[in-house]
Amino acid sequence: MSPFVHLAFEGPLARLTLKRADKLNALDRAMIDGLAEAARAIDASAETRVAILSGEGKAFCAGGDIAAWGGLPPLEMWRDWTRAGHRAFEALARLRVPLIAALTGHAFGGGLELVAVADARVAESGIKLGLPESGLAMAPGWSGTQRLVRRFGASVVRRMALAGAIFSAEEGLALGLVDEVAARGEGVVRAETLAADIAKRGPLAVQVVKAMINAAEGEDRDAPIEGLAGALTAFTEDLAEGLAAFRAKRAPTFSAR
Repeated sequence: MSPFVHLAFEGPLARLTLKRADKLNALDRAMIDGLAEAARAIDASAETRVAILSGEGKAFCAGGDIAAWGGLPPLEMWRDWTRAGHRAFEALARLRVPLIAALTGHAFGGGLELVAVADARVAESGIKLGLPESGLAMAPGWSGTQRLVRRFGASVVRRMALAGAIFSAEEGLALGLVDEVAARGEGVVRAETLAADIAKRGPLAVQVVKAMINAAEGEDRDAPIEGLAGALTAFTEDLAEGLAAFRAKRAPTFSAR
């Protein structure tokens, strides 16, 4: 994993932290791959019930590091940079456990797209949120025009992506970009409080509810529905009979139980 992406497990809580404060936690390719690796590790942890995503320093995340993508030819930009970011962000959005973003600093461009993968967002007063890409003559690349629209609405995304609007934490709360505004220095604490509330609830129920909400949003619709269908049929008498009949090479006798 990238040295700038740190993952720690603390009982039921997973902490995922961006640690590139001198570059405002701007994402390079190794960090993107590190986020994808962290998502796999969180999903593989049976004890984990909730995760918190944060960034060290003045920024939560300033987006993609221009030094990493600025010189890429078009096809490489699409094949490597953009698609890698989508894979990592989708893995985080589709975690089986809830993910809370603790915004102790600004989130711009790809950083705001990263914020959007979370199930809940706690922002400290004084931070700023925006999608500045069109000011650089480019378009958002990591679902800024897709997931952000689904989760926050087209109107607010238009204001940021087309007109360059920058919103404060308090404005973001009113617009639905964040779920709670905390005092300076209290963002992680408030995220921990929310995480503790989630961890107290039935873990399987929480995971199923998250999967169904994701499906309703169009975020990984097929897997949750088919997963629940598989779970529903997994321990039926009919399945046992079907497997027994297959092994015995005979016709099954089903009972709808």
